[in-house]
Amino acid sequence: MSKPVPINLVPHAAMLEGSREFLRMWAKPDGPMSCFIDPAKLGADPFLFGMALADAVRHGARAWAQAVNMPVGHIEERIWEGLDAERAKPTDTPRDADAPADEDVITYAKPGGLN
Repeated sequence: MSKPVPINLVPHAAMLEGSREFLRMWAKPDGPMSCFIDPAKLGADPFLFGMALADAVRHGARAWAQAVNMPVGHIEERIWEGLDAERAKPTDTPRDADAPADEDVITYAKPGGLN
């Protein structure tokens, strides 16, 4: 198995100073996605995770629009459509990181404890 190659954040080190990573995600080509979440990095209220996901949609729309030269509004709308579709009919079942491997699930990292 090859090692995952992270996004190069070295050019953004100054901007990230003092920050805490709370989410990593990977997608297999035409396959399942895996995400590792550490809620302790955000705090006890999951509302903050919701805010982070909404921010990620807007930032993702901007990045996607730049990559494919399309209007940000259209891209953001498509992202929200995907979120709504997944909420209405989930395509996976979450599991703990130490559970037996299953290609059709999202993986969650066990938190170190919430404050």
